[in-house]
Amino acid sequence: QVQLVESGGGLVQAGGSLRLSCAASGRTFSRYAMGWFRQAPGKEREFVAAISRSGAITTYADVVKGRFTISRDNAKNTVYLQVNSLKPEDTAAYYCAAGDSVYSREYDYWGQGTQVTVSS
Repeated sequence: QVQLVESGGGLVQAGGSLRLSCAASGRTFSRYAMGWFRQAPGKEREFVAAISRSGAITTYADVVKGRFTISRDNAKNTVYLQVNSLKPEDTAAYYCAAGDSVYSREYDYWGQGTQVTVSS
C-alpha cells in the first residue's frame, strides 16, 4: 500500500507557474505508475498527466500539453507536476494517484489533493 500527500498548490495570477509535489510513503513507489488529475467545482475529475515507473514514458491531456510537465524522483519517492502558463480554467483541486500503468486511467491510491487557484 502507498500513501500520497500533495503540496505546492496556491493562488497565482494567470500566466504564472507552480510546482506541485506528491510525496509517497513506503518502499514500493518505483513499482507504480503515477498520475495527476484535477477536479474543478461542479465538474468531473479529469486526467492531467501520467508517468511510467521509470519515468521514461509520459502522457498528457491535450489541454495541458506544452504547459505542464510531469516528472518523478524515485530516490525521493516523489512525483512532480510543473504547471506553467496557468489559465483561470486550470483552477481546480489537483490530485496525484498511483496505479499499474501509465496508459491506464484506473488508479489504486489517491492523495487528498492540493488546491490551485488562478486569477485573471
